[in-house]
Amino acid sequence: MTQGARNRTIGFAIAALILAADQFTKWLVDGPLAMRLGDSMELLPFFNFTRTHNYGVSLGMFSATSPGMRWALVALTCGIALAVTVWMLRERKLGDIAALALVLGGAAGNILDRARFGYVLDFADLHIGEFRPFLIFNVADAAITIGVLIILARSLFMREKPDDTQSQPPEHQADKAAETH
Repeated sequence: MTQGARNRTIGFAIAALILAADQFTKWLVDGPLAMRLGDSMELLPFFNFTRTHNYGVSLGMFSATSPGMRWALVALTCGIALAVTVWMLRERKLGDIAALALVLGGAAGNILDRARFGYVLDFADLHIGEFRPFLIFNVADAAITIGVLIILARSLFMREKPDDTQSQPPEHQADKAAETH
């Protein structure tokens, strides 16, 4: 197995783990904890489980107010997940693949919710006293956010090494070109 294939296999494993963790935590909120919409349970002084339903996409935008809009959001997010999958298959570096896998696993978790329930179950309520720096979110949302931040950081701060000809002064490049002809 090539290094790239190994890294992609690891990437798909990461995506599957994110999907499993997301669905497990949502099952806890919906099943054993039997939380109803609006219920809140303090876990730590700065973290609660507070059940909400997100009928939109990121930050609740583009809320699906009809079955047609719901399925349009499912189709749109499936298209995005497919594009992320293709991108992931083209990458070779584990850092890039892992970041895309976080996005893919998170997208899959939220797509599954929207297809099954018509909304995405959110519950993670991070706060400092009454101040809430984030909207209520879930494992999938956190994975997507972290994945996108890693992709941005890698694209901004990780540079490809230049070719030998590009790293040499122009006069040496002309010498190299003359030697090859």
